[in-house]
Amino acid sequence: MLFHNRKITVIPGDGIGPEVISAALKVIEATGVGIEADVQQAGASSFAKGVVSGVPRETIESIENTKVVLKGPLETPIGHGNKSANVTLRTLFETFGNLRPVRELPGVTTPFTGRKLDIVIVRENVEDLYTGIEYMQTPGVAQALKIISRTGCEKIVELAFEFAVAAQRKRVHCATKANIMKLTEGMLQHTFEEIAPRYPQIEAKHILIDNCAHQLAMRPEQFDVIVTTNMNGDILSDLTSGLTGGLGFAPSANIGNDAAIFEAVHGSAPDIAGKNMANPTAIILSAAMMLRHVGEGAAAHNIEQAVLVTLESGIRSSDMPGNSPATGTKEFADAIIANLGRVSSTEGPKDFRAVKISPASREVQASKVGSRQVTGVDVFIESRLQPAELAEALNDVIAGTTVNLQMIGNRGNTVYPVESERHVTLVDQYRCRFMKKDRNDNLSNAEILSLLTRVGEEHTWMHVEKLQQFDDVDAFSRTQK
Repeated sequence: MLFHNRKITVIPGDGIGPEVISAALKVIEATGVGIEADVQQAGASSFAKGVVSGVPRETIESIENTKVVLKGPLETPIGHGNKSANVTLRTLFETFGNLRPVRELPGVTTPFTGRKLDIVIVRENVEDLYTGIEYMQTPGVAQALKIISRTGCEKIVELAFEFAVAAQRKRVHCATKANIMKLTEGMLQHTFEEIAPRYPQIEAKHILIDNCAHQLAMRPEQFDVIVTTNMNGDILSDLTSGLTGGLGFAPSANIGNDAAIFEAVHGSAPDIAGKNMANPTAIILSAAMMLRHVGEGAAAHNIEQAVLVTLESGIRSSDMPGNSPATGTKEFADAIIANLGRVSSTEGPKDFRAVKISPASREVQASKVGSRQVTGVDVFIESRLQPAELAEALNDVIAGTTVNLQMIGNRGNTVYPVESERHVTLVDQYRCRFMKKDRNDNLSNAEILSLLTRVGEEHTWMHVEKLQQFDDVDAFSRTQK
């Protein structure tokens, strides 16, 4: 499939993916830019062939060569089985930032029509709970690790501000749950507040994620750019898509230092696959974002304007409200092609410069501290004992050692010691906090191993966390009273 000299990897995807991708390639071809599409597979067909990640080696090699991907939706096993092929692609090529623009579109009627919404979610894309690191601690207790790094926060915050500058935006909100997750979500907040002064032309505000969702439902026009963590960004970006017409109109770009993946936000919609019913707008707008990324800004502008003109003309897809007959996937793309070169009457062209992305470092990233000390350890124990019984047993185990049992927690609640009767539903996973008796002394690895050996002789433990101080500041969460 040869259009021109620019080579990109094309992954048609599952369900309606091949139909909408075909429509997008047809629109790109009509701009005269042209591309050479290296068509590769991922998703359901790859899982069926036994590829555990859902991404074959040939696809990975293609992306390593082209650095640019136009991708259809991929099916992901839900609740069991293999990991998401989408997440695999993002992590393999560290596309650390997900840009999700939404805006009011002509002819797409929503409860917010007339409020001129134009919002971009900048979602951290490779960390957080999406690392997929999970364990069954006991047969009835599961655990997931929420990984947030200083480096990851710096990269996504810088991307948000650089995007705001390139797109001539005025305001960036940082949305976190730092009031509860003070170390993980708090790291994004603190990084945002440290980096914001570098961009004095951009108004910078922190907002709690739940309030952000509330405000998006009440007064969404106050938002311009929102930067947030992976899970929060996934949820908010779908929410904002709903404000402006739904996922059928939501493009996205996954940006990395070495590769970029452009895709529609919607799923594979297997119920309408092959019926020429899918709305191709999202992937066509994603293709425009791709063209701008590779330096074809004029073609990107022409496609975006043609989409607006097409919607202004009253043409509608099957997922749009209205009494007029729905236009099929192929016919919708043909209408956009017919409108290339025309300018929208509702929204003129925007000046959009290339987004500046800092080069990636191949060195291991580490934050420097002046001092560090291990003051204790949390040991997660499987037990059916009552908290007081478990405490008595553990105090017998640690008699004569250098540590004290400070507390026992269950499902985030302190259940020992307690000042009054607590009505907490207990499960068989306890978090037991042991602290060094001499708080000025470091708890050594040998002491921790000795403690685990002693505990293991009487109880089943499955997880351990060191309690550290960096520069004399506790680097662990306090117990919930």
